[in-house]
Amino acid sequence: MTKFRSLDSVDFSNKRVLLRVDLNAPMENGKLSDGTRIERIAPTITEIADKGGKVILLSHFGRPKNGRDAENSLVVLVDILKQYIGRPIAFANDCIGPDAEAAIAAMKPGDILLLENTRFHAGEEKNDPAFAAQLAKLGDIYVNDGFSVAHRAHASTAGVARLLPAYAGRTMQAELEALEKALGNPARPVA
Repeated sequence: MTKFRSLDSVDFSNKRVLLRVDLNAPMENGKLSDGTRIERIAPTITEIADKGGKVILLSHFGRPKNGRDAENSLVVLVDILKQYIGRPIAFANDCIGPDAEAAIAAMKPGDILLLENTRFHAGEEKNDPAFAAQLAKLGDIYVNDGFSVAHRAHASTAGVARLLPAYAGRTMQAELEALEKALGNPARPVA
């Protein structure tokens, strides 16, 4: 298996860390019906924040068809994230541009910011290099902790990873290590 870089080898002090997570969690009547995805990413978020990083969360939510729509806004997850992480979570009304830049500029080490849905921009699913570059300029380091979306060749998964130093978050690391045990070097005999 290809070696990957983990959080163990990073100095996060005062760095802007773009953390790709999967917050596309099931909701029913505005309430989270299964918090498993958030539970799994919480350790990575808190570890980076505890190490002095400025945690900037990137995610998609739903399948918006024509840009921005209230039904697919990540703002609904701010209070939910606060409950799981036990820390304040700021929110930016966009994932690129002046709103995102101003919110990031206001961050202090250890702060956590959720950017708006990446799929509100057509460049996300097209892995548009210009959109990936706009995302990448917001961070110093890229961490992917969204194993469930890592197979997608989107700007916030594949595009940004080519533009910034990239690392696996704890969820991603655990999944990759499990795959290595099962497929790369399985205990014998194997059925």
